[in-house]
Amino acid sequence: MDKTIEKTMEKLTDGLFDVAMAVVILLIGAILIKLLLRFTKKILEKSSLDESVYLFVMRAVKIALWIVLIVAVLPMIGIPAASLVTVLGAGGAAIALALKDSLGNVAGGILILINKPFVKGDTIELAEVTGVVDSIDLLTTQLHTFDNKIVTVPNGTITTSVLINYSREELRRVDCQFTISYDSDIAKAKELLYNVADCNELILKDREPVIGVAEQGDSGILLDLKVWCSTSDYFDVKYYLEENVKIAFDEAGIDIPYKTMDVHIIK
Repeated sequence: MDKTIEKTMEKLTDGLFDVAMAVVILLIGAILIKLLLRFTKKILEKSSLDESVYLFVMRAVKIALWIVLIVAVLPMIGIPAASLVTVLGAGGAAIALALKDSLGNVAGGILILINKPFVKGDTIELAEVTGVVDSIDLLTTQLHTFDNKIVTVPNGTITTSVLINYSREELRRVDCQFTISYDSDIAKAKELLYNVADCNELILKDREPVIGVAEQGDSGILLDLKVWCSTSDYFDVKYYLEENVKIAFDEAGIDIPYKTMDVHIIK
């Protein structure tokens, strides 16, 4: 009886010692994790990573370190590490299968944040939507359209779609087309287009405007007017040309044709 009690006490003592050692190692590990996270943070702060990538890396490193620490401590209190790893692997596979679409969006978000096809504040066109980027998260990208609608696009969709970035380059070409009647003087119309473009200070003077006949249409002659400006001035230049070319054509007697229909009534 005494030996049984003695063995029980020994087991209890050993168990308490193992638990105490596990707690000590857990505390030491927690301190080391904090130090490693601080070190990682300093490295990331010196890099040019986007804020979202920076936060993602910090969270991933923190989770990975805690998993390693827990796996190292559990065998000390009698829980086999192999069983835990098996459970974590099976659980991870099940979660990955259930969240495959979300994981695809996360992967897309990481690619966007690393490759930077666009950044916050850029004007982009994707998935038949044009707007200004407000935020880029790991799962979605949010932008607002010019009529102030909020659009949220999954990052997985972005990485598999054709994307147009209107803000990446400093300069942008403004393309306009104007139709004149066949009776109008083409040379005079081209001269008017040049004069209108030359009067706008926002239009770059070191790049000659492109002016020419684009097409001989059913109801008139289609003229091209292509000029260059700063990307930020695109819409100001576009609206200026559309309005002032109309005024110049009216003053010079250049006819702008419109579609008509002749109706013959047979009695």
